[in-house]
Amino acid sequence: MWLVGMMGAGKSAVGRSLARTLAVRFVDSDDEVARRSGCSLSEIFEREGEQGFRERERELIDAVAGQEAIVSLGGGAVSQPGAADRLAAAGTVVYLRARPETLLTRIGDARSRPLLANLDDRAREARLDELIAARSSANETAAIVIDTDDLGVDEVVDRVARRLADAAARIGESGGT
Repeated sequence: MWLVGMMGAGKSAVGRSLARTLAVRFVDSDDEVARRSGCSLSEIFEREGEQGFRERERELIDAVAGQEAIVSLGGGAVSQPGAADRLAAAGTVVYLRARPETLLTRIGDARSRPLLANLDDRAREARLDELIAARSSANETAAIVIDTDDLGVDEVVDRVARRLADAAARIGESGGT
């Protein structure tokens, strides 16, 4: 399963909890990309730019596709060319959606967020709005969409688990077709 959405939507926290609930492995793609490269995401962006980071992220996606895991993807992963189709073919895509004001509150000063770091409040808000606009159509292709604004992690996990169970039941009722 792939968790997509903007930074601050809750992908990592929900992913960890959902993986425990479903008794599967959890992979945070940002953490794993940093681990594999031996440096922080900020350093990757500094040395290789966003394109270098996205290439490393794509390699990770290819490496974990087909494994039984909950994978929290970076905010822009699904909007890369061909990514939405590749992700959907390799598992269920769940979009954790949140309003910009919710994201800004959760993100805080964004020092650890390469695409928002070193921006003042107004510039950070404008950049976040740009990113949301650029990524929205790709995120909306997800099989499951959950609004996370007024929900705690456990509530989001419950909603995702229920939607997965409902989908499995519908497939079972239809004989797999």
